[in-house]
Amino acid sequence: MKKYSCQLLLGFCLLLSGCGSLYKVKPVVTAPLPDDAKNVSANLISVRAVPLFSDEESQDLFGANFLLAGVLPVRVEVENKSGAFVDLKKARFSLRDTNGKEWKNLSAKETAKRILKANGVYAYTPASKQEFTDGLKSYVLNVDVPLNPNDKRQGVLFFQTPDKKPVEKPQSLVLKIDKLSEKIELKLN
Repeated sequence: MKKYSCQLLLGFCLLLSGCGSLYKVKPVVTAPLPDDAKNVSANLISVRAVPLFSDEESQDLFGANFLLAGVLPVRVEVENKSGAFVDLKKARFSLRDTNGKEWKNLSAKETAKRILKANGVYAYTPASKQEFTDGLKSYVLNVDVPLNPNDKRQGVLFFQTPDKKPVEKPQSLVLKIDKLSEKIELKLN
């Protein structure tokens, strides 16, 4: 009996150690936003954005169905049209729907945790979870470094639905950026 218990434990350990990445996140390739990306220009800042509303887009980039997990990735491009640096660290990104409900802006770590929980993934190695989180971080819009004058920066923002239910193509989503020199609102659909 003891022999079978040890074999079972050994088999389980081998199974876990053989687990590679949880989700295969593609390397980041900076590509222009599609022509149908919505845009808004203020005096000093211009913003373009496009939500990834199809399962195929999130599967292709991140190896997971974010919409089913209640997470909407939004590709964003911020352009500094001024002659001075813009400190994006102060910026607060939010998303509201038609009903006025705010969608929570998630960090890469919170996004990874949400995807794992929504998909019922509980058996994984810490290294594979970290690899997934790092892959998501590589896509996130970098707000830690000031935006140079007359420069652009792209990245993804992750937003969780207010009720944590799967994303259905909502009407009238508005991306808001506060705490910059100008308040910016952009209708995404």
